[in-house]
Amino acid sequence: MVQPISVDLASLNMMTLVPMLVTVGGALLILIIDLFKENLHKSLYVMLSILILFIDFGAVLSLNVNQRGLFNLIYMDGIAIVAQLIILIGSMLFLPLALTDKKFHEYSYPEFFALFLFMVAGFQFMVATDNLIMIFVGLETASLALYTLIAMHNTRGSIEASVKYFTMGAMAAGFFAMGAAAIYALTGSVELFDVAKVIQARMDEAGIVIPLIGGAMLVLVTIAFKVSLIPFHLWTPDVYEGSSAPMAGYMSIIPKLAMMVVAMRFLGMYVDMGVEPVRTMIIILAVVTMTLANMMAIVQEDVKRMLAYSSISHAGFVMAALALGTTKGNSSIFLYYGLFLFTNLGAFSMLWISRHKKQRYHHRFHHPYEKFSGLVHSSPVGAVIMAIFMLSLTGVPPFSLFWGKMYVISAVVDSGYFWLAVVMGLNSAIAAYYYLKLIVYMFLKPPVEGIEAVAINSSKPLVVMVGIAVTVTIFSVFLMQPMISYITYMVSASGF
Repeated sequence: MVQPISVDLASLNMMTLVPMLVTVGGALLILIIDLFKENLHKSLYVMLSILILFIDFGAVLSLNVNQRGLFNLIYMDGIAIVAQLIILIGSMLFLPLALTDKKFHEYSYPEFFALFLFMVAGFQFMVATDNLIMIFVGLETASLALYTLIAMHNTRGSIEASVKYFTMGAMAAGFFAMGAAAIYALTGSVELFDVAKVIQARMDEAGIVIPLIGGAMLVLVTIAFKVSLIPFHLWTPDVYEGSSAPMAGYMSIIPKLAMMVVAMRFLGMYVDMGVEPVRTMIIILAVVTMTLANMMAIVQEDVKRMLAYSSISHAGFVMAALALGTTKGNSSIFLYYGLFLFTNLGAFSMLWISRHKKQRYHHRFHHPYEKFSGLVHSSPVGAVIMAIFMLSLTGVPPFSLFWGKMYVISAVVDSGYFWLAVVMGLNSAIAAYYYLKLIVYMFLKPPVEGIEAVAINSSKPLVVMVGIAVTVTIFSVFLMQPMISYITYMVSASGF
């Protein structure tokens, strides 16, 4: 007689699902509210979404390290917890930008905020699992929501950007599926902790290394697409240009961090086992990305496209730490993106603040350098804040990203890659040119005749968000020790 299958609810450890359930439930709540009462003010949806994310933040903090749940599909280690905290902080910083008085978002508010929360849930699933199928589900959930959010900006450029992003994302998803299938065919498992055991046991078998590296390369292509590593970066500048400035700033950080965690789990498995060809591929991609992206950023005529190439270069910079396979290297990734979050989102937000829907400064671009000529005369506070963000991105002390860069480089030096540290330092010096170029336009060049001075929107939500970003950028030095200690503890405590 067939024995019935019994499921022990205690062993499922459903508490590990609470953070994702809060976000999904919040999205459904917004849709239900809209069913009963239409045309509510968008401030309700913004504040409700922030409240949901805040509750989610508390739920993540309440979790213990190294828990598994839902038939081992969910893996709440220290890496998952830290990544989710950064994702939720970035999402809460982004949402107040929707309260601006500028009428650029001609979207349906309930659908926008519900999709946003579904997207956040997708990112949480990506970072809180080491199961290849669950990673794929989280990746597609977040990606499909993000494609729609970009198109909801409801301009010709945003729709074009959404289609481009969807096309490239579909291709990346195909590569991930093929890579996961190859890994499963070789190891009989999609759980990375089981995959690592099988690979370790079969490393001495003739002919096993080549197909394993082939599977890793397929997944690496997906990671390179999502993180915008060269030569898989071609979608990035056009998609950022077509998206609203706040959405572009959000895309430059949160989706990349989520995929970095996937890379940390998957590629880190190969690095830890000493599969040197995979480590070499990561380093080559990192060096090529940070160098060529800097070269392309130098020749850009538009500040938004410059920041797009800048984010590509930063992704390459962080990718170098991934090849180390050390606790300090992995910790430096979270520290870097935690600091980059405030600086880059603040810089993109300043572009949003300065944009005029009807006033065009260029036949193609909304944010040419000439637009900011003499900004110090028309808006001295705005010019100073933008300059602080540019100096931080350059890596000038004592601003926040200087400490992030130094920690990543120190992790590289500690692992013995002195030549790589020199390359990273030189690339930071090259990047200073195009960041300082904007400062020169704002402070040293006179306003261009015939171009209306940039008007800075001073709505309270924007002031609060930019104020938080610039405060963290300036005073982050006082947060370094507790941040490094917490991140290092969580990362080192990961694993069984």
